[in-house]
Amino acid sequence: MTPAVLLFDGVCNLCNGSVQFILKHEKSETLKFSAIQSAAGQKLLLQHNIDPEQTNSVILINDGVVYTESDAVAKVAEFLKFPYNTGKYLKVVPRQIRNVFYKKVSNNRYKWFGQKESCMIPTPDLRNRFLQ
Repeated sequence: MTPAVLLFDGVCNLCNGSVQFILKHEKSETLKFSAIQSAAGQKLLLQHNIDPEQTNSVILINDGVVYTESDAVAKVAEFLKFPYNTGKYLKVVPRQIRNVFYKKVSNNRYKWFGQKESCMIPTPDLRNRFLQ
């Protein structure tokens, strides 16, 4: 079985903080991570016909299905321990409404949260969780 992979903006402070949050609160260590800017991230985008210039979203690839925007956020919540896994119930809100809020944050993430010069380097104990 192919592991679920979360593609994230490796230079975004909000995205990196979210990955750290997931690592701390996940049910099991099944989720893998890859910065969109990495070779592995670029390869996954290509394999799933996702144009890196046209996406401004976190992307979850799980069981061959690609989730983007608020769908990805809700699906990632399923990997978390209680009470954080209740975020999966975001799906009861219509996607168009959820994505208005998602896009507002996504389009302003650098301004509101800042960005790094380069992608984070995982610690040795987390290296196996990150695709290079």
